[in-house]
This record gives sequence, structure tokens and C-alpha cells, in this order.
Amino acid sequence: MQALLSYDDAPPLSVPLRYFLTAPLFAILAGLLLLYAGPEILASRWSPATLAFTHVITAGFMLQVMLGALQQLLPVVLGANLTRPLRLATLVHAAITPGALFLAAAFLTYAPWLFAAAILFLGVGIGLFLWAAVPALYGIATSSPTLLGLKVALMGLSGTIISGLLLALALGWSLNWPVLQMTDLHLGWGFMAWSCIVLAAVALVVVPMFQLTPEYPAWFGQHFVRVTIGCVLFWTVTDLAGWAEAATLFAAATLACGAVFCGVTLNILRQSKRAKPDASHHFWNLAMASALLACGVWLAAQWLPTVNAWQGWPLLFGVLLLFGGFSSVSTGMLYKIVPFLVWLHLQNRASAGVPAPNMKKVLPQRRIDRQLRAHLASCALLMLSVIWPAWFVYPAGVALIIANGWLLHNLLYATGIYRSHLVAIEAARIRAQ
Repeated sequence: MQALLSYDDAPPLSVPLRYFLTAPLFAILAGLLLLYAGPEILASRWSPATLAFTHVITAGFMLQVMLGALQQLLPVVLGANLTRPLRLATLVHAAITPGALFLAAAFLTYAPWLFAAAILFLGVGIGLFLWAAVPALYGIATSSPTLLGLKVALMGLSGTIISGLLLALALGWSLNWPVLQMTDLHLGWGFMAWSCIVLAAVALVVVPMFQLTPEYPAWFGQHFVRVTIGCVLFWTVTDLAGWAEAATLFAAATLACGAVFCGVTLNILRQSKRAKPDASHHFWNLAMASALLACGVWLAAQWLPTVNAWQGWPLLFGVLLLFGGFSSVSTGMLYKIVPFLVWLHLQNRASAGVPAPNMKKVLPQRRIDRQLRAHLASCALLMLSVIWPAWFVYPAGVALIIANGWLLHNLLYATGIYRSHLVAIEAARIRAQ
């Protein structure tokens, strides 16, 4: 599927950039949480520090990158123009950023007022985004797998935020609700109906475009989204109905859909026409391999008593999926999207005397390669921390801070190139008068 891109509809650069520059700050905060809590953060998936750590990444890092990318991609790729994009970005970003911080603090303290603040800010922020995005998307006929995927992903985001807000109510006010059951469904909607589907929809465009690969197979584009959301819906219904065996089967089918996405993507990445794979290519390979392994860990735990008996398997699953998977692919996409946007906006403003810089000069490859190595080290140390927390949790925390501090530095470098060229363009314009 070839995307017909409409760059004239692109929002101002500050719209996605505010999200992209905020995301690494949350990953740095996750590293600080590791140092603060120490080995106990990996003692159980239910410990307060673990829940705070998880949501700093999901409601902080991942949500910032996803919403920033969507506000850029919806008008450019699909022609779904959001009303007043700059105002929308300002309000949504101003709501979800403190909302994620309140949520992390709420899990650390279990103070009801912090859960209330998280519910308010995250609910308002995501609600505003959906209020703008749903009419823009649903006013367009579903003519491509990407458009279908993003429409379904918005439904997945709605399910994720609703289940998450209900869980926050239950935890903050000690309500007698089935918290364990709600948590599993919240994870299913968040990881698969929202994150995986939106990633697959975006990958259909950005992987062939940026990685110079063949298109995704036609069968994948036609069936992946429908089968995945169908499995999530059947999982939800059977789980709420108390049909344990059926719920487990549909949960396994949902994870299998994720594994198929990873396998297909790895296969087309292998066919890239690049003479030498760049760092973004490696980020995608790492993400897909890690997520595929995470799916394998979950499936093994359901049917192999030895794996299920190991209390650390949910933590290993989470590290593989969040850091090896979603964090890696988000970082790889940032290294393609941000230099491209800087080049695009400067190209539109360039004068004869001040041409737009090459994308490789906006963010030199050596900078990205160094950060990639730091990211790999942080992922490896996090996995080792699950097995030997006393030995590796503190090095993992330091590595996570370094890797994402480096990411932030690289993104700020690209932003500095943009600003310096704007100054040069304005100076050339004044001289020409």
C-alpha cells in the first residue's frame, strides 16, 4: 500500500515536537524510580513501585510518542485534519503530562486525591484528543488498511482509558471490584487493541517508506486489524462472563496476533534494499524480536507449569514488551520522524541563500548509533535485573537514565538545527529587502 502523503496539511512543527521532547523525560524518571526503589521494584508485578514504574512508561513515554505521531500522521497520511491542531496539542499535552505524573505518584502512595487528579487530567487529555480525532477520521471512507487500523485503534484507546480510569477508582477508594480481572483486560486493551494496532497501522506506511522494504503482504493489511480486535472483544466478553477456558484461548489468540505482526515485520525488514542498515533499522529489529519473545514467554506461562511457577515471568514479559519492544520502536521512529519533519518545515521556508539541511545533518548518524548502544545496554540490564535484581537493578537504572538522556540530547540537537536555520533564513530575508 503506497501512502499518498499531503505535506501541505502538516501541522506546525511544535505540535508533535512538544510530545517527542517530553517522552524521554518520562523514561529518565523511570530510571530514577529504579534507583529509588532498588531491588524491591522487581519483587512483584503488584508492588507500588512496579506499578508506578510501568505507568511512567505507558502513560508517560509511550502515550506522548503515540499522540505526537498521530497528530502529525492523521492529516498528512490520511487527510484527517484536526481542528485547531496547535490549540489541541497545547491542551492535550498540558493535561496528559501531569496526569501521568499524578498516576505514578498515586501508585507509590495510594492517596485517593492523587488517583482523582490522575483520572481528571488523563481523562480530559485523552478525551480532548478523541473528541478531535474521531470526527476527523470517521468522516473519511475506510479506503486503506492504515485508515481502518487507526479507526480501530481509537476504539482501543477508548477501551484502555475507560478500564484504566475504573481501575484507578477501585484502587484509590478500595472498592470491592474484581481488580485482577480488570487489570488483565486493561493490559489486553492497552497493549493490543491500542498500542499494537496503532503501531501496525503506522508501520504499513513508515516501514516501507523509511526502511526501503517491500510492502506488507496484502493478507496482513486486510485481516490483521479485524482479527486482532475480534480476539480482544471475545476475550473481554468471555472473561467477564466467567468462562475461564474460553477467555484463556482468546487471550492466547490475541497474543498470537501480536506475534504474527512481529514475524511479518521481521521478514520484510530482512528484505530491505538498504546497502547498510541504519540505527533505525536495528531499533525495529530489536523491537520486533523482543515483542515476539515476550509473546512466547506469556504463551509458555499459560501451558508450561515450570514457567508458570516462576514468579518472575510477568516481569520478564513486561520488560521485553515495554522496553525491548515499544520503547525501541518508538525511539527508532523518532529518529526518522524528527529529522524528516525538521527538513520538511525548513524546506518550505528555505530561501535561495539558505537551503534546507540534509536530514543526515539534522541528526548525524554517529549520534544515533551511540544512543542505540546505550539503549541496548539498558534493555539487557533490565532483563538481567528480573533474574538477579540485587546485582543489576541499579546499573539498569543508570543505563536507562543515560540512554534516554542521550535520546533527549539528540532530539534537542535536531531542534537546535531547526532554530538556527530559521534565524539564518530570516537574516537572509532582511538582507534581501
